[in-house]
Amino acid sequence: MSKLSPEQVAVYLHKLPNWRFESDALHRTYRLDGFQGAIAFVNRIAELANAANHHPDIAIKYNQVTVSLTTHDSRGVTGKDFSLAQSIESDALRAKA
Repeated sequence: MSKLSPEQVAVYLHKLPNWRFESDALHRTYRLDGFQGAIAFVNRIAELANAANHHPDIAIKYNQVTVSLTTHDSRGVTGKDFSLAQSIESDALRAKA
C-alpha cells in the first residue's frame, strides 16, 4: 500500500480528531479505568489488529494506552493505518457505552 501524502493524512485526520500525526505515524492515548481496563482494551486492540493483519505499537502506563500506527513497509502512514485507527476508535466508543 502506498504512503499517503501529508495532504491526504490531513483529510483523513478530520475523521479521527483525537488522533495526531507525527514522525510518520498516527498516535492516540486512551485513558481507561485502571490497569485492568487498560489491559482489557489492549486485548481488544490485539483482536482487531490480528483480524486486519496490521499490528500497532502499544505502550501501557497504568491506566493509559498509547497506540501508534505506521506501515513499516511503506515507511509512513497508509490507508491500513487509518482503517485500523477507525476500528480501534469504534471499539473504544462501544466500550464506553
